[in-house]
Amino acid sequence: MGLIKRDQKIEQEPLPKFVSLEEAIMFYENNEELDKRSYALEEMVTFDSGSHFLVDKLIEHDTHKDTATRIAAILANLDPKIAPIEQVMELLKLSNAFVRNLGISILQDYGKEIKYYIVKFLIGDDYDLRIFAINVLGDVNFAESREMLVELLENEENINVSMTAVDYMAEIGEPQDIELLRQVKERFKDETYAAFAIDAAIESIEA
Repeated sequence: MGLIKRDQKIEQEPLPKFVSLEEAIMFYENNEELDKRSYALEEMVTFDSGSHFLVDKLIEHDTHKDTATRIAAILANLDPKIAPIEQVMELLKLSNAFVRNLGISILQDYGKEIKYYIVKFLIGDDYDLRIFAINVLGDVNFAESREMLVELLENEENINVSMTAVDYMAEIGEPQDIELLRQVKERFKDETYAAFAIDAAIESIEA
């Protein structure tokens, strides 16, 4: 009877069935092979908080790009109704451009489900979050981005928030938005920067 080589034996070993998120995480951390790690990651999202662990791994600076790409694919395939959308949005704040782009790709796959979270930030009292929401609209190219920016600009009193929206309006605005931009210019008539940015946006729309 021939001896079974050790590597062949390992290849024939069945993948374990996890009974908890902790077991899946332990298997992930104890294996370096991408296939085994991918299996563990796929199983993690079947447990409560498993998807949050995946997003945390994207945030970690030492996560290999191949693993990060696999994590992004798993998150993108989740039902948007149970996906950790707000946590994924936080990826867009990172300095790591590769992970930011993965975050954008994931959010694009969630489609209209991200609207609630964007609106929540847009109408909140925190102007930093309003700016962030505007950037998300621009980054994910949301179908209703323009309408949401128009609605924001109709009443926004914070110049930083308004000018962030104006920058995006320069890219996606339509001729009928020019009158609103002129109203915003009047609202911030004492701000030279605002006049310059709005004039540039109007010129871009008219071009």
